[in-house]
Amino acid sequence: MSSANLELTLLPADAAAACLPELANLLHACVQGGASVSFVLPYSLADAAAFWRAKVLPGVESGALKLWVARLDGRLAGSVQLDTDTPPNQPHRAEVRKLLVHPDLRRRGIARRLMVEVDGMAARLGRSLITLDTRTGDSAEPLYASLGYQTVGVIPGFARDPIDAAKVDGTTIMYKQL
Repeated sequence: MSSANLELTLLPADAAAACLPELANLLHACVQGGASVSFVLPYSLADAAAFWRAKVLPGVESGALKLWVARLDGRLAGSVQLDTDTPPNQPHRAEVRKLLVHPDLRRRGIARRLMVEVDGMAARLGRSLITLDTRTGDSAEPLYASLGYQTVGVIPGFARDPIDAAKVDGTTIMYKQL
């Protein structure tokens, strides 16, 4: 598959709800593949669907959360969220959440394209600061740096490893000023 056939879509609430089974499959595959995105094994497809239904769809419905999907040759290949539900003293800030690319479709520029969309939307919404966190040493860390995100620091032992519950991983906190 060529990344030339990549289509990015900002989903309105009704399309996000209709896409829930595909989004659940994507999240499930990522967690099964070891992605550190808040969940640990065992992690079922039902768990993944419940996450999208309870934690993402309400934000998309309210307009506080922007959700993109990436389709490669029609197949759901990735997604990312931009959370603009900030406190009253932070109307200038947004947070990147859950950048996901299916394990079978990585290294094709999908994550980069999704992040470019996030940055553009944040700017259009008048947000001048974007924050995110990522597992320290993960492949996403250099991607974010290449897109202009700066490292604030590392919190050691922040989260349980998704595969090995006895291991804890650090998280790297990053930001980008627009």
